[in-house]
Amino acid sequence: MPVTDEMVCFTLYSAARSTTQAYRALLAPWDLTYPQYLVLVLLWNEGVQTVGSLGDAMQLDSGTLSPLIRRLESAGLVTKRRRADDERVVEVAPTDRGQELRGELAHVPAEIARLLGVRDDAHRRRLIAQLHELTALLPGADDRANR
Repeated sequence: MPVTDEMVCFTLYSAARSTTQAYRALLAPWDLTYPQYLVLVLLWNEGVQTVGSLGDAMQLDSGTLSPLIRRLESAGLVTKRRRADDERVVEVAPTDRGQELRGELAHVPAEIARLLGVRDDAHRRRLIAQLHELTALLPGADDRANR
């Protein structure tokens, strides 16, 4: 057994990569990346968001988030507009097509849960709580919470 199999950090890295690969396969028919899907999920559930609030929620800086939003806009899935009361603030909203994807992609969370072996909602909540606890213990957790 390789030494990496006994390392918590490698196991987390491997799990994250495998999860991302599973999302990639599920989202491929819609030509979406996992981060693009997450932006859409935030918009579907939270409504119109500023670029800043999306960055905070996704823990991404504007240099990473802006091209991602630009690609979603080019694909006709979101629109961007500056706020009339403060032109420095850019709001992002799903287009009609972006909203339609919500129904088309409704199966994705359940399929990922099935692939991960999540048995029920209680199991899902425990897993999420453990991952949040682990994240909070790591250096930079305060920075992530205040983004």
